[in-house]
Amino acid sequence: MLPDGGTGRRRGPFELVTGRSVPFTLLLTVRGHIMGLHFHRGADGTTTGRNDANGFTVTHADEEEVKRQLYEDAGWEYTPPPPPVPPGFHRFSLVHEEFRSSGFADERYAGLRARPPEGCVPVDRGCFALTCERPGRTLMDAVAGTVAEIRREHGLVMNSLGVEQPQEWSDADTRGGHAAETVAHLVLMTAHRARLLGYGRKDMVRLLDAAGIE
Repeated sequence: MLPDGGTGRRRGPFELVTGRSVPFTLLLTVRGHIMGLHFHRGADGTTTGRNDANGFTVTHADEEEVKRQLYEDAGWEYTPPPPPVPPGFHRFSLVHEEFRSSGFADERYAGLRARPPEGCVPVDRGCFALTCERPGRTLMDAVAGTVAEIRREHGLVMNSLGVEQPQEWSDADTRGGHAAETVAHLVLMTAHRARLLGYGRKDMVRLLDAAGIE
């Protein structure tokens, strides 16, 4: 828990669903004072964390041990990451975000709350969201299959993975990490907003072709 009177604001690729979290900066606002926790992975594979408020620094080969010590030093409850998913499965979130607030309990989500795709659990994030563990050749494949199933079975297009600060770029050495989640997030968000502006598939494909993606 945060100290009394405190609120938390996460910045960067700190995603509890994936458990992948370095490098990132965590900013806590406690009684009007900003306290920063900084995490960085070194070239030797170790992770170093530092609490800006008091200078407490720890380096360890296990990044979760670094996080645990930094969180405890900052007075914030540490929650271990979930266990790894089975081979061929991917863990991610899907969110239905709108510019007008509708909320988790909106009747449009009744069917999806009652009958989510296998491996997905509805969660309230101030809007409707799902946390999922789904099969796929890649994370993008798993996300696409889940989005398609929800659209087919419930008539709802999920339009986000809930990635905060998508301009941040980390974990790019794997096609199933935070960077891949960011790409999927941006594609869904772009498709949603393009539709709102009246752009169609041909417009989007033309832009992708112009960018030279193969």
